[in-house]
Amino acid sequence: MEKKRHPFGELLVSGASTEILRVAQIQGASVNLARELVNEPPAAIYPESFADRASQVANECDLEIEIWDESRLAQERCGALLAVARGSAQPPRLVILQYQGASNKKDAPLAFVGKGVTFDSGGLSLKPSDGMLAMKCDMAGAATVLAAVQAIAKLKLPVNVLGVMGVVENMVSGESYKLGDVLTTRNGKTIEVINTDAEGRLILADALSLASEANPDAIVDLATLTGACVVALGSDIAGLMGKNDAFLNQVEKAAKDAGEKVWQLPLPDEYKDLYKSPIADMKNISAGGYGGALTAGLILSEFVPEGIPWAHLDIAGPARADKDNAENVEGGTGFGVRTLIKLIQSFEPPESE
Repeated sequence: MEKKRHPFGELLVSGASTEILRVAQIQGASVNLARELVNEPPAAIYPESFADRASQVANECDLEIEIWDESRLAQERCGALLAVARGSAQPPRLVILQYQGASNKKDAPLAFVGKGVTFDSGGLSLKPSDGMLAMKCDMAGAATVLAAVQAIAKLKLPVNVLGVMGVVENMVSGESYKLGDVLTTRNGKTIEVINTDAEGRLILADALSLASEANPDAIVDLATLTGACVVALGSDIAGLMGKNDAFLNQVEKAAKDAGEKVWQLPLPDEYKDLYKSPIADMKNISAGGYGGALTAGLILSEFVPEGIPWAHLDIAGPARADKDNAENVEGGTGFGVRTLIKLIQSFEPPESE
């Protein structure tokens, strides 16, 4: 009697299936890296230890890496990031990773920028105790960027990628930055501090300015930025905002293909009036708190020059699962890693609008 063959037998031993398995293993390991970093206690993951982990990834994946300490950050005019870090005994770091996979190393990169607040007390605008419980997760954007660049390098994708991660603690001390301070950012714009718990946009102001100087084909930033986005979209959906509709559509499609939920939100110019300041170029939070997710996105847009396609993913909701579900266990989810990989795999430089 002829032996029955398993209907998937040939597929399982084919070259195609071997490649699918390899890609899945690399992607899974990178998602797990982001989850691990988010889940570690803040005593284990702080700016210096995060930078050390990034150095380890760079060595393993043959990436170029620069790590800016507080002295270099001052030389590089990163005044907003340094202000947020002032209240902490843990010194800040800015991590720059470069992967050059394109045949022409001079090709413009696609830039990923991540918010890395390894613990967020709220600063002088102190959070209530319950509000701090999950704040070791406030570095999920930076963890996602590091994990995605690791995956892209291991997959040897034929693109150039720049990763920029601003990593700080937002703590309380006699050195803390204060309400009413006016900060000067890397690109020269000034920000009046109205709330020290709106710190992510200050870190990203300097990081986005730096990424923009590389004249990338496009920028994606990821940040657990606003509770307002969670109020609007719940805990499973990230808010997507930015400049250049064609590029935003690419990011949205990449997320859909990756099985990660995003929803496009507007950035109406008239809302810029909500964060006008009489003594600086802008305030760091909108008047009355209305349109919090949108005004935060608009503030970030001030640090991306016109002509550079840019997408902002507010991942405050889906970066962390409050309980086990079919896809995740409680804790960090690694949200965004798969989206960035899909985006790289299908990316087409969009035309300027």
